[in-house]
This record gives sequence, structure tokens and C-alpha cells, in this order.
Amino acid sequence: MSVHAFDAAIALAPQGEGALQGRTSPAYANMIGPFGGITAAQALNAVLQHPQRLGEPVAFTVNFAAALGDGPFLALARPARTNRSTQHWVVELRQGEQAVATATAVTALRRETWSATETPMPQTPLPQEVPLPGRAGRVEWLNRYEMRFVEGSIPPVWDGADEQDSRTQLWVRDHPPRPLDFASLAAIADVFFPRIWRRRAKLTPLGTVSMTVYFHCSQAQLHATGTGYLLGQAQAQAFRDGYFDQTAQLWNEAGELLATSHQVVYYKE
Repeated sequence: MSVHAFDAAIALAPQGEGALQGRTSPAYANMIGPFGGITAAQALNAVLQHPQRLGEPVAFTVNFAAALGDGPFLALARPARTNRSTQHWVVELRQGEQAVATATAVTALRRETWSATETPMPQTPLPQEVPLPGRAGRVEWLNRYEMRFVEGSIPPVWDGADEQDSRTQLWVRDHPPRPLDFASLAAIADVFFPRIWRRRAKLTPLGTVSMTVYFHCSQAQLHATGTGYLLGQAQAQAFRDGYFDQTAQLWNEAGELLATSHQVVYYKE
């Protein structure tokens, strides 16, 4: 069987002295450098495959210092502290002598407790009832995902019109379908196009500065989700002085909230 493009993109090989070597993937190319979600997944994978890892990811933050140049990079992950049930990680992605991304992660041994969800999944049409976009993505990474927009798709006309809100809802999964895991869930948390484009319908220059993903699921829930769709919702909260944020939620088809994310984005006129 052929290797899925996502698995090939996040593959890391031991390089000595605790370092792992990865390589950017043309399959996930963005306008400048790679899709941020794949960079996040590569950094998280350095933790996931570390022999000292304790438990499963609970929180993960990646800071994008610069776009990765095409070619190899080094991933360095180390446990900064290990407690009885939690572990704190520091990750750095480097090209040459420069850091291109830094990250932190918290992994933990989860224990069964009382549970509740206060953010229910919105009522939407089923994924099969929502048509696919009629054209291929303008950048390559968009072709790695099946995205069915319920509302808030990429503006059909870049006329600068103010849409009053920046919300997007869509059904999404890897294309071709791939069983969900923590790395791919982290990447999917970044599939939402920048909220300022939704709000203003204007191709504003921008770049994500930092993204955090909180995982509300276990490996067993991811396994049960399999290759099914996720319902994603994203919306900004404020645009001001060259930065805006956007928050997102991801539910599986069973209505379980698997992850939430928050990111801050730089923009300029």
C-alpha cells in the first residue's frame, strides 16, 4: 500500500543527539512556505514518537518564527519536566542555525472522570448533503482536504465587502480519507482560512504567529472517529492594530467535541 501524503509529510528520522530530521512536502505547499497545519503536525510528531513520552497530548502550542524553506529541517524535542501523570515538552524546528518554529506541549495520562460538554455541535446538514467546492484549491495543501462548506466559504469575489461576521462552518477530513490521530487533528485545526478574508473579502497580506490546540479526546475516541468527517467552526473575536485572533471547534459525526483551537494572526494593509 502506498504511504498517505500526510504520513510522508510528517515522517521524522533519527539524526543523532536527540534530533530528528524531517523535510517539507510539496503536497502541503502554501503561498509562502508550507501549510501551517503540517508544520504544527511535524512539531507534534517529534513529541509523539519520542521514547520518553508519557500519555497523550492535552495541549499543544506552536509559534511560527518564519516560513520553512523547501528542504530538510531538524526537530528537537525534549521533556522539560515529568510529573506523576503529566509531562511538559519543548520543541524546536531548525533550518541551518535558525529556529523556524518553536512549540510546547503537555501530555498526560488521562483518567476516567465526570465529563460534560458545554459547547454542543451546531445543527447542520449532513456532510453528504453539502456539495464540494467546484474548483481545485489555489494552493496545493487545499487539495489534501475534503472541505464541504456549510457557511462562510472563501469569498467568490474579492470586493472588500464587510460580511458583518467572520464565522465559517464546514465538514472536513483528509483527502484521500485517513484514520484520524492526534497529529492529523492538530493539522485540521488550522484548515480555516484567515478570518479577515471572510470578514472583509479582501486579500490582505498576513501570517499566523501562534496557534494552540487543546485536545478533549482520547486515542480511543480518535480510533472510533476513523476516517469520518469532522464539523469545524471558526470565528474571530477582534481585529486591531495589525493582529486578529480566531477560535475554532472540531466535532466528530457522533457530536463529540474532539478539539478546540485558538490562534493569533498578523496582518497589514
